[in-house]
Amino acid sequence: MSVLGTQIKKFRMAKGITQEQLGQLVGVTTQAVSKWERGGTPDAELLPALSEALGVSIDALFGREEQSVAFSLARKLSQMDREDMFRYAFEVCWSILHGVMMETPRIPDDQLRVWLDQALMEEEPLAKFSKIHYDEGMINIRADPDLRFFFMMLEPEKRLRPLFSDLEGMRRVFAALADPDKLRILFYLYTRLNTPIATSLISKNTGLSIQEVDRHMEDLRKAFIVKRTAIATAEGEIYSYMFQQEDAVVALLCLADEIRYNEDPNLFWSMDRHRPIMG
Repeated sequence: MSVLGTQIKKFRMAKGITQEQLGQLVGVTTQAVSKWERGGTPDAELLPALSEALGVSIDALFGREEQSVAFSLARKLSQMDREDMFRYAFEVCWSILHGVMMETPRIPDDQLRVWLDQALMEEEPLAKFSKIHYDEGMINIRADPDLRFFFMMLEPEKRLRPLFSDLEGMRRVFAALADPDKLRILFYLYTRLNTPIATSLISKNTGLSIQEVDRHMEDLRKAFIVKRTAIATAEGEIYSYMFQQEDAVVALLCLADEIRYNEDPNLFWSMDRHRPIMG
């Protein structure tokens, strides 16, 4: 058996599909796949389709590179500049949504990009969400011209509810984000790089008194949203603050903006859960 035939059979069996199923994905007969695995060689133009169907690189098919598509993607992203990297990564997230939603998607790569481009170019006031809720996990993606994010969670092996045991800690977080003055402070902090900042400067730029800022910052500290450092000065000790969960707060704000919608603006929705999320 040739190296190529050995690799095709190995990756096909690892993926858990039959020769007939692989043939259907690539567009050939079961006999053709059987011939490859016994030493035959597929036409060169079929190699990209084989690579995609088996989820490995073309090099891996020839035994030169034992790597998954995920590793190939990581290497490709690492070679891009940051702006292109983030844009391409979001396109990959969009593709993940479609791939998870459809067992054997037969959609050209360029069509997935067309759908995404259309979602980003439309100037409708409603946000555009796509969601998947399965027993195995959930995906939530937002594709707006000005706001795009991706959330994916694998279903925990244990029940989800016990993982959220610190109810008081969670209450402090939500209470902090529910206070308009605290939100004003957080929005101001986001206008600056995450460097230490004194309450006097926060007061000057938010219109709140220093005493009010001190009180709000203490609440934010107890909620683990900011961290506090004492600085010794000629006039005595003062406090400065920095974000402690800068990215997490942004994620919460994005999801809060989604929750506030009363409409149902989803582009795609796939619901196939048979047990409760907190069960």
